[in-house]
Amino acid sequence: MPAQKHPLALTSAERQQLEMVCRSGRRTPREKTRARVLLLTDANRPEGPLTDVQVAQNAGCALPTVAKIRTRAAQRGALKAIAHKDQSRRKARALDGAQEAHLVTLCCSAPPEGRKRWTLKLLRGRLIELEVVESIACETIRRTLKKTS
Repeated sequence: MPAQKHPLALTSAERQQLEMVCRSGRRTPREKTRARVLLLTDANRPEGPLTDVQVAQNAGCALPTVAKIRTRAAQRGALKAIAHKDQSRRKARALDGAQEAHLVTLCCSAPPEGRKRWTLKLLRGRLIELEVVESIACETIRRTLKKTS
C-alpha cells in the first residue's frame, strides 16, 4: 500500500477534543463522522493508524471522504477540519429584519388616497421614498410578504 499523502499526528489535547465530539449529542452526524475518521487515521494511536479502507469501513463513509478529511486536517488543522466551512458565495439578504418589519407595518397601514389596497409597485415606491432601501424588486417584496403572512 502506498504511503498516505497527508499523514496525521494528533496531539493528546486534539485527540481528547475529537473524542468529546464523537460522544457529544449536540454535534451533527457529519461532524461526528469527520472526528471518527481523524481519530482512526491518527499516527499516534496505540494500535497504529489504520488504512484508508479500514477507516472507511469503521467510520461508515466512502473512501474518498477519508482522504478529503485528512487533507482538510493537514491544511486547516484537525479541529477546524470537522466544522462546517462558511459559505463564501452565499448571497446577502435583500431586506434585513428591521426593513422587513417596516415593510409589514407599511402593508398593514391604510393604502394611499384613491386606492383600495397596496400593490407591490406602490409598496416599492413608498419604501424607496421613505429611504428604507435604495432600490428593491417587486418580487422581493412579494416573497417577503408571502413569508410573513
